Amino acid sequence: MRKTIFAFVLLLLAASQIVLAEDAAKKVLFIGKEPDHPFGTHMYLHTSELLAQCLKKTGGIETVVSNGWPTDPAVLEGVDTIVIYSTPAAEFLMDGPGAAKFHELMQQGVGLVTIHWASSVFEQNLERLGPKWGEYMGGFWVSNYGLSTDHSQLKQLVPDHPICRGWKEYELHDEYYLKPTMIEATPLLQVHTKDQDVIVGWAYERAGGGRAYGTTLGHFYRNFQETAFRRTVVNAILWTAHIEVPAEGAPVDVEEQYLKLPPKPE
Repeated sequence: MRKTIFAFVLLLLAASQIVLAEDAAKKVLFIGKEPDHPFGTHMYLHTSELLAQCLKKTGGIETVVSNGWPTDPAVLEGVDTIVIYSTPAAEFLMDGPGAAKFHELMQQGVGLVTIHWASSVFEQNLERLGPKWGEYMGGFWVSNYGLSTDHSQLKQLVPDHPICRGWKEYELHDEYYLKPTMIEATPLLQVHTKDQDVIVGWAYERAGGGRAYGTTLGHFYRNFQETAFRRTVVNAILWTAHIEVPAEGAPVDVEEQYLKLPPKPE
């Protein structure tokens, strides 16, 4: 009888450990920087805070927003996905103070989401940084290989991909980056501008299990105020963190205080 009870207790302990492991929060790190464009565009940190609030609607996710690469190593512990909205992230991440740790995290299979300019590498560094950046992202834009600010239908190229859940094609006004380089990524989103089709969003599964999503959209903050636009990005964050994206898409309805722009600096 004692042996039976002891075995039963061990079974309960093992089951509780499994539950704890399954319930452990995922961790998403947002990295931004101070503004470098006119107010209302490239709102790096403010947008990161908004997206972090959206993730709270899913639950079970810890979010951290960092101005630049985190100076506290503890912030990087247990991170599942890095979301960066900044200047070209090839340089920001691979030439910055956290380069060694960043490479280590990528090798460990940590997810990576790059928004707008962050999905890029500067042309003068293409030969030096491009191969490794392409290995992590599956594709990128070379800054500045052409721009177009225009209206276009945002087309889903793979409608059944988890990142495309819960939103339909719609007309978008944004700054589009022309001639993106696709290496091994799956093109997901496309616009038409200057008489050409342009890929503006792609997904990539790296060797070793890491996932990446890059989008060149996100110049104007007003687009992040649109439900479909936010949902696309939040879906991508969940996907790169290996969190199941709901069939109806991620919940992204947040209070007005998070959606509105901060006061314009004097």
